[in-house]
Amino acid sequence: MAEETVVEKTWRGILERRPGARLGEPAVIEAAYAEPRLRALFPFPSHGALNFHRNTQDPWSNDLPFIVGDAKSCTVYAPLGVPQRVLGASLTPQEAAALVVAHLPLGCGPAFDGPWPPPKNSID
Repeated sequence: MAEETVVEKTWRGILERRPGARLGEPAVIEAAYAEPRLRALFPFPSHGALNFHRNTQDPWSNDLPFIVGDAKSCTVYAPLGVPQRVLGASLTPQEAAALVVAHLPLGCGPAFDGPWPPPKNSID
């Protein structure tokens, strides 16, 4: 059996609400995890937001859309530096996760182990 990756361990810790895991809004976490492309990225819940990164260690990629919200209402934001920051508002967690997927760059994922920027030849 293959050993779990850092990304898989992190998702499992968040989903199971393990001690020491960064915890986020359960409905948002579960909706994001249900999306295979998001499940391949490194999840980083913080300050009411669920961020996704292309890598597993600081410094983070910080170039992907993220979700802020709860089981009742979510907003999806573009990464910092994008002029149109709000991509969608008043969304269910499932709609928010799908919107993030729709705005991922081509070739995004799975996350690689290490800091940003990626090693040469790891991302095309």
